Amino acid sequence: MQTSFEMSTRGPGLYEFTSDVVQWVDAIGAGSGLLTLFVRHTSCSLLVQENADPDVQKDLQAFFSRLVPPTTDPAMSYLVHTYEGPDDMPAHIKAAMMPVSLSIPVQRGRLMLGTWQGIYLFEHRNAPHLRQVAAAYTGSIG
Repeated sequence: MQTSFEMSTRGPGLYEFTSDVVQWVDAIGAGSGLLTLFVRHTSCSLLVQENADPDVQKDLQAFFSRLVPPTTDPAMSYLVHTYEGPDDMPAHIKAAMMPVSLSIPVQRGRLMLGTWQGIYLFEHRNAPHLRQVAAAYTGSIG
C-alpha cells in the first residue's frame, strides 16, 4: 500500500502531520507491519520528535539556524552554491544532517510511536513550499 502526503510550508520550522498518517494507516486497515516515509525534496527533512511542548520545535529550529546559518553569515563564505538564495545551500546541509526517511512499526493498526512522539516535516527554506512525503506500508491488513 502506498500514498503520498502533501503539505504547504510557510518557511522554516517543524510541521506535524502525525494525524494524516494515522488516518491513512487506519483507512487501509493496516494490521502489523512497517510504515516507511520518504520526503521527496533535498532541502527539508523528516523527524520523529516531541509533540507535547511547542518549545521543543522552536529550540530545534533555533539550534539548526545557529549551527548552519545563511550564506550571508561570514562563517559561511566558503559556500559556492548561492544562486538560489542565502538559505538554499544551508537547507541542503541541514537535510544532509537529518533523516529524509523514517521507518515506523505498526502493531494491530497503530503506529508504535511513544506517548509524546509526533511525525514532522522539518522545512529548511525561507519561502513557502509544497512538500511531498511518500508513504509505503508493508505488512498485514486487518
